[in-house]
This record gives sequence, C-alpha cells and structure tokens, in this order.
Amino acid sequence: MQFLADLKRTHYAGDLRAEHIGQEVVLFGWTHARRDHGGVFFVDLRDRSGLAQITFDPTVSADAAAVGDRLSREFVFGVRGKVVARESKNPNLATGEVEVVAEQAVLFNPAAVPPFHIRDDIDTNEDLRLKYRFLDLRRAPLQQALMTRSKVNQIVRNYLTDNGFIEFETPILTKATPEGARDYLVPSRVHPGQFYALPQSPQLFKQLFMVAGYDRYFQICRCFRDEDLRADRQPEFTQIDIEMSFIVPEDVFGIIEGLLKGVFEQVRGVQIPTPFLRMSYAEAMGRYGSDKPDLRFGLELQDVSDLVASSGFSVFAETVAGGGQVKAVVLPGGGLSRGRIDKLTQVVKTYGAKGLAYATADAEGAWTSPIAKFFSAEDQAALSQRLGMAAGDQALFVADKPGVVAAALGALRQTLAREQGLIDPNALAFCWVTEFPSFEWDEKEQRWFAMHHPFTSPRPEDVPLMDTDPGQVKARAYDVVLNGYELGGGSIRIHDAKVQQKMFDLLGMSAEESRQKFGFLLDALAFGTPPHGGIALGMDRLIMLLIGGDNIRDVIAFPKTTSASCMMTEAPSPVSKQQLDEVHITLKGE
Repeated sequence: MQFLADLKRTHYAGDLRAEHIGQEVVLFGWTHARRDHGGVFFVDLRDRSGLAQITFDPTVSADAAAVGDRLSREFVFGVRGKVVARESKNPNLATGEVEVVAEQAVLFNPAAVPPFHIRDDIDTNEDLRLKYRFLDLRRAPLQQALMTRSKVNQIVRNYLTDNGFIEFETPILTKATPEGARDYLVPSRVHPGQFYALPQSPQLFKQLFMVAGYDRYFQICRCFRDEDLRADRQPEFTQIDIEMSFIVPEDVFGIIEGLLKGVFEQVRGVQIPTPFLRMSYAEAMGRYGSDKPDLRFGLELQDVSDLVASSGFSVFAETVAGGGQVKAVVLPGGGLSRGRIDKLTQVVKTYGAKGLAYATADAEGAWTSPIAKFFSAEDQAALSQRLGMAAGDQALFVADKPGVVAAALGALRQTLAREQGLIDPNALAFCWVTEFPSFEWDEKEQRWFAMHHPFTSPRPEDVPLMDTDPGQVKARAYDVVLNGYELGGGSIRIHDAKVQQKMFDLLGMSAEESRQKFGFLLDALAFGTPPHGGIALGMDRLIMLLIGGDNIRDVIAFPKTTSASCMMTEAPSPVSKQQLDEVHITLKGE
C-alpha cells in the first residue's frame, strides 16, 4: 500500500466546491456509480460526506485510467488529482460544480455484488437491509442520522458540563429489581444459581450519587428492558440521564428546555420558544386522550355527558348513568363516507370501545345521523353549539368508561389528523405533562402499582392519602413531550426513608422483601439524603424526531427487530453445553 504511505487524504469527497478548483486533492472511498464514455471513465466516489465525480482520462494518466476501467459498484479505491470545473454541472449534487481529474489511483479492494443498491431512496425489504446492516450504513440517510447522533452527544455533554453537571458511569451488571419491565438476566459463574441484571435505567445509582453529595450528575447511558417491541422501542437503548439535588420540578424544566433549545438550534437551525407549555395529566387525557398529546393540530376531545344523560339514546344515557362518559371529536368540513366511518369504528374498537356514533350538522345545528331520531331538535342544536359545529362538520362520538373513551378517541384523533393532512410536518410542539397519578389499580391482581416507579415522590400534601385513598395521590412526576412522543420522563424522588417504606408497603412489599431488594437504598436514605430529582431523555427517540423519522431503528447503528433479534449477527443464538455448565444452567427438556 505504497499509495497510503506516500499520500494522505486531503479532503472528504462531499466537501469539494468551486473554491477548490486548481487544487490537488487526495480522496478515498467507494465506487457509487461508473460511466464509460468511450474510454474516459466517470466514477462517483462516495465517502461519509457525500459524492464527488472522478474523471479517469487516459490522455492524462493511462495508469489511473486502467484503475478506473476496473472499478465497479462498491469497489474501494483512492485517487490523487486536480479539481477542475465540470463541463456539465449537476445542480442536484452539492459537489456538482466540480470534478477531480485522476492523475494517480489505486484499487484497494474489489467488492462482491451487493444485495441491494447503496442509494438514498431504497425500497428493499427491511429484513434484508438489517441482515447486511454494514452495507445499509453506507447509505447517506443512515450516515447523516448517525453523524447527527454524534453531534447531539457533544452538544449534550457541553451544555450539561457548562451547567455544572458531572459525568459519571454506573454499573451494567447490577441487581435485579422490580422497575416495571422484565430484566435481562446474566447468570453468575462464580455464584452458582445467582444472577446479575442488566440495568433498566441507572435510577438507584443516580440517587446514590445525590446521597453522596455530587449535586449534579449526568450520563449518556445504555439501558435494557425485556419488553414487547414496536417502531419506537428497542430492547437496548440510550438515554440522557440527569439527576440534581435541592430542586423543584421547575428547576428540571429549565435545564431540559435549555438543552433541547440548544440541540434543535444547533442541529436543525430552528428557534424553540421557551418555556414550554405545561398541562396536567388530567387535562392532557381530557382534551387529547393521551398523556403524550400531539399539539400540532386541534380535534380536541369534548365532553357532552351532561347533555346526553337524559337523552332518548339509551347507549349514551346508560353509559353516563353507569359512571361512564360520552365524548366527541369534531372534524371540520366532514366528508367522511359511511364506509370510511365503518373503518374508523374498527380503530376505536381496537382500544375497547363498543362502537362509533356520528352526526353531521347543518347551518341551524340540526343533524343528519342514524342517531338523530333519538334527540329533539333543541337537543341537537345544543349539542352542535357545545361542540362548535358549523354546517357540514361531523361529530364522532364514543361512549364508555373514561379510560376507554380517552384511548379510543385519542387514537381516532391521530388517525383523522394524518388522513386529513392536518399535521404540519415542520411544526415542533413541545409541552410538559405534570401531576400524574402516583398509583394505578390492577383489577386482575387486585393491588396498586406505581404509575412511574416506586421511588417517585408523592406531593407532600398527598402523603396522608397513601393510607386512605391511594387513587387520589398525585406524583411529583413530569414528562416532556414533542409532537405526540414522550421525549423523556422524570420526577422528584422520595428522600425520606419512612415515606419510601410506606410506598413499598402500599405496593404490597413486605418489610423483609423491600429490605432484600432495596436494602442498600433504604440504608442510604438513613444517612442524610438531600431532596433530589431528575429526568431521563430517550436519545434514540430524540434523534428520530430531529431528523424527521418515524422509526428508531433508523437512528441506531445496529438495531434489533421487533422480535428482539439481530438479523446480521443472528443473535440470540444457541451456546455450547460447556458454556451452560460453566454458569450452572440446564435447559428445559435436557
């Protein structure tokens, strides 16, 4: 490789511009495309920065032209030559005003024919792309996503460091603790029958940093959760983990708003207004049917339970009488056909609703609807007025338990917005959702669960309710939301050992069990713990939204499928009996 010894890269291909004309450059990369024009070869050299056209002209260098003649897709080569102005400029290419005339070239490595074209627009099956991820990562969209990710890492580190945070690392092999999802377990070779767990988050460790007096901690850390996957979930993921002492929620809000403002300004060049909108969990669920509301469009849920409670439509009246709700979403201009409404009915049924009623209003508020006969003209007009219906607007109703109504209409709202083109893809609608319930009641198990995690502090004034009415306890928890996605969540933590034990008791943990699982935390709380709290932002989801994507696999270098498998390495995979014996494991059936 004398070429490498004699010459070093001077530029990246995608950086060449008209101001480089006349300069001698050295480029390295892959063959993106090759064209033969009667013995003169035009080759697009690709590297991580983009493309540059290389001209191999035998009248300039026969040796270099011989190399150009051999090049094919994905061959790796290097070239030395002079930058000149292109005769046929390409306005669609950043380097389209110039080309490099090869004076010296070397073929480093040929390549097998790739299973798909390495290009920006690709319709190849995703499983094939994941199997050959090392090739897929050569494509510009993925390279740009990963380089954006690198840039965000640096912005985050610089911002938090400038604001007095200290970067620490926490263990990967740790203790299995109940934190909401299943743990990934790692058997111990030296402790037969015992297991480590991969951390679902550094939650307890970052609290211990506060006990230790470090005041402001952050970490860009890996987390692991064995849960059912979807487009915006992975079994292993990265979060920006933050903890602070002597704070209230507004302190966290200020730090995170400044961080996100800096990220979006430096990466996308957009100004993010702060402070972000705040709304309670109850308001979010009531108006949008979601605790991560998309605020880029209207179609808010509207409650008409009081107006239909005594109506002749038994479905509505009986639902209200039974403690349920009747809510509606109004589609301005309407236009939904009966067939389309039937399909939307299947959408709400997915979320437990029994059906979807609808009505179209005229200029006087009178309805055209299968249920119109159950309502007087006055009732129809009153409902139209409450819902703000103009002539031609359609109202879509769901009647059920409050949770079902919220989930069903929340999903319907999103579906309608997408179908009707109501979402501005360039809009950025941030908000904070606060005042979450502390506990959720599980009907199947007949017990309370922590809505977030068992270290989340209840509001001080609600602590007595933990003994009498847990369902009314509000948590000092908060989520930051962008365009219908939860970017991150956090809370003020419990710093009083007695309140922490009360939390464990309410969740059905005996003193012995809580000591066995969390003894180290309870011990720490007894030695002077400051008030503290924090938040974790999902790095993968943040990058996905920054680049305008909708699948976090596109911003992770080597992601898993929705079945938590790696198509490229074929993990998970069997291991030898010797390996199993070393960690004292016998498989069922053996």
